[in-house]
Amino acid sequence: MLKPPQLRQHLSSAVPDLARDPEKLIVMANAGRIINTGTQALSFEYAYTLQLFVLDYAGHADAIIVPLLDWARRQQPELFDNPELRQRGIRFSVEYLTTDTVDLAIELDLTERVLVRPRANAPEGALDAIHVPEPPPAGAVLQAERWRLYLRDQQLAEWHIEPR
Repeated sequence: MLKPPQLRQHLSSAVPDLARDPEKLIVMANAGRIINTGTQALSFEYAYTLQLFVLDYAGHADAIIVPLLDWARRQQPELFDNPELRQRGIRFSVEYLTTDTVDLAIELDLTERVLVRPRANAPEGALDAIHVPEPPPAGAVLQAERWRLYLRDQQLAEWHIEPR
């Protein structure tokens, strides 16, 4: 699975608190399923709930949520395009530890397609597993993007997106 470490890297680079103390971000994949069409093909889809835990966090929740949403709209666009998934595809809970710190738990329902094909120019039985990236939205202009998130006059997060 490629999406969990990608999201960890994205959030760690976007949120200064997580860059300084990466142990505050725990990433887990739970309730995983393997979906196969039942044909002779070995291609499949991972379907799972990604759990993020931001521990002992003293920053504003927006600093985590906005970069997460930006990542999700690129990596799991059906969470926004499908009305049913939009309502339940991203969930959270918060435990207030002190007046200044919280544990923030976020769940996202994710999928990853894997094509399994015979390996070119290789002995019989050799296979390639190809993790298929999400296609860009129709009409999207793929270019580098730089984002900065502010709450009033305080910069909460900053991230960069390179085109695929």
